[in-house]
Amino acid sequence: MIKGKNILLGVSGGIAAYKVLDLCSRLKKEGANLKIIMTKAACEFVSPLSFETMGKCLVYSDMFEGSHEKVHHIELPKWADVFLVAPLSANTLAKMTYGIADNMLTASLLACDKDIIVAPTMNTNMLNNKATQNNLKTIKERGIHIINPNSGLLACDTRGDGRMEEPENIVRYLDYYFTKKDLKGKKIIVSAGPTVEPIDYVRFITNKSSGKMGYNIAIEAFKRGADVKLVSGPVNPINTNGIDKINIRTNLELKEAIDKEFDDCDALIMSAAPTDYKVREVSDKKIKKNGDNLNLELIENVDILKYFGNKKDKQILIGFAAETDDLIKNAKIKLESKKADYIIANDLKKKGAGFDVDTNIASILSKDKVEKLDIMTKKELANKILDLLV
Repeated sequence: MIKGKNILLGVSGGIAAYKVLDLCSRLKKEGANLKIIMTKAACEFVSPLSFETMGKCLVYSDMFEGSHEKVHHIELPKWADVFLVAPLSANTLAKMTYGIADNMLTASLLACDKDIIVAPTMNTNMLNNKATQNNLKTIKERGIHIINPNSGLLACDTRGDGRMEEPENIVRYLDYYFTKKDLKGKKIIVSAGPTVEPIDYVRFITNKSSGKMGYNIAIEAFKRGADVKLVSGPVNPINTNGIDKINIRTNLELKEAIDKEFDDCDALIMSAAPTDYKVREVSDKKIKKNGDNLNLELIENVDILKYFGNKKDKQILIGFAAETDDLIKNAKIKLESKKADYIIANDLKKKGAGFDVDTNIASILSKDKVEKLDIMTKKELANKILDLLV
């Protein structure tokens, strides 16, 4: 969690400095406290006033200006929970490597005994130069965290490595960095999204599901240190940042994908929305309209939650119940009949719950307790659910 954290942000000279304004805005929205140090070169690209405005904080750029009741290059690192340098230029990288402290930023870096995270950016040839590569290797060996640059179109109008990582991904990196790793050592399977069952070559039956709840659970579990296996039905693209994801379509594919990972897992969180029925006879061709009604015989699909409820040994099984009527009653029936340890019950008729929204209103049911929760983001609910596994 970034909220309430003190982030000392160093900005060195490079055209990517303008992207750091967006980074400041995103960090403030996450609730971070900022203080900013700029090099003289950085001030040539973006004014300190812009950073003061976006960061809502003081900006330091000169060792000898302003009041000196405190030694700023000593006090600022003491204040920080982490020291982030973005962008990190080749010049500032070289000074970091050799302990040169000839400006406010490099002096503060030398005085810092907290974790340092850097986001390098420079021309491809500069990045690939042996001197730069040796410098990056040296600071990494010292324990400095490096957010590697991307490849793409650079300011020098060439394509290659050297683009600073995007602000949203730097925020995501910091969020992961600050999150307590209380699920480390646990293997968690998370299912997400809908399944689809074919009718013919082009048509299918499915359930409404954006996958947002399941993806939030998988992302938060990963941030908390778990070994996450995400089994996902077809959803709109959601960034999972390196989580091991298995794509499926049908109920059978979902069951088989989970089954391969189940025996040595610690928990299965079934937030997917499998279809309850499938067509008895699927056509291998497109069914043509002929002016008559089309009658389809639907048969009950494999009950995945029940299957793993019967199979589980030491695993914790968490299921979901999305209801329009008799929420708690139906959720209790599901808890018992599926042999689940917990059911997360959602009232689909309540505003702020249901499909394609970023909030939820849920109740957590166990054998002897019903905990009714207020409206919260799906990220917050994901962490409430994961707390059950700690």
